[in-house]
Amino acid sequence: MTEFSELGDNTQWRKDFERRLRASYAAAGLGVDAAERMLQRTCAGVDDWTVAEITDTGTEVGHVAVVVTVDNGTLVGRIGDLRISAPHTGRGHERAARDWAERWCAERGARRLYTRITEPAVGLFDTYSVLGQLRTRRVAPPPDRLDGITARPMTQAEYPEWLASEKASYIADIVRSGALSPEEAVRKSDRDFADLISEGLDTPDNTFLVFEAAGERMGSGWLKHGYLPGVTYGFSLHVHEQHRGKGYGRAAMVAGERATLAAGDSSLMFTVWGGNEVAMNLYTSTGYHVIGESRSLGLSPYPGLSAAAHPGHRRSP
Repeated sequence: MTEFSELGDNTQWRKDFERRLRASYAAAGLGVDAAERMLQRTCAGVDDWTVAEITDTGTEVGHVAVVVTVDNGTLVGRIGDLRISAPHTGRGHERAARDWAERWCAERGARRLYTRITEPAVGLFDTYSVLGQLRTRRVAPPPDRLDGITARPMTQAEYPEWLASEKASYIADIVRSGALSPEEAVRKSDRDFADLISEGLDTPDNTFLVFEAAGERMGSGWLKHGYLPGVTYGFSLHVHEQHRGKGYGRAAMVAGERATLAAGDSSLMFTVWGGNEVAMNLYTSTGYHVIGESRSLGLSPYPGLSAAAHPGHRRSP
């Protein structure tokens, strides 16, 4: 029988959790400094998590970590970790832990539950919507040719049209993934672009590219260098719809990798929003590892409990 006991001292669990994260980041090709920075971001707020030991007839088989916070005035839950040790997998403990986490969060008033998968969990979260994937790989020197396209710096005259198009695409990606409502997505887009490129084309450590084929503009790219130590983050490598299916997407990836190396970084990282199967397939075919996949599930109100009166939730900083 699967049983759960909330821990008072999470020290040993946290050491193992951080060890597993470091191993996954190293396997994806991140350097030590970049992996440590990723670890800090992933573990932000971990002291607020409730960690439960999972046992079967008195034998420890794993752990599950949960938290409820306030996000935009709404209580939301998060499964921060769900781990069953290898000798005990496939015996129903994973599903029992998922169900326990859902109930724990619902009891505390959460109306939506998020989880970030960093290890294989085949089938366990299939009923959850995929919000997005974080992918990365170490970049090898790319070929000199870009298979029929050229990549050049964006001009000031091209920037306003690109910015409007990029914001619209970003909003559409967020809404399609189910992460936010259209109104919330617009507000997030305005905030994010204002923070990320406050100086437009002159924003330091950013590269803005225009892709052309036979003299015709067919796409664009936006990369942030030094996003993590030695890591460039690709905010966008976009091929216009009428030019897709011609191999230009792969050529755009090569252009992004060349810009990464030219800036002195050694790895390239992207977020792929849920529902964008074309991009996911492209990144898979070009060797980009998934180092985190975010999913979510709507929760029904737990009967007989008032979220406002319940002391178990914690407010986000």
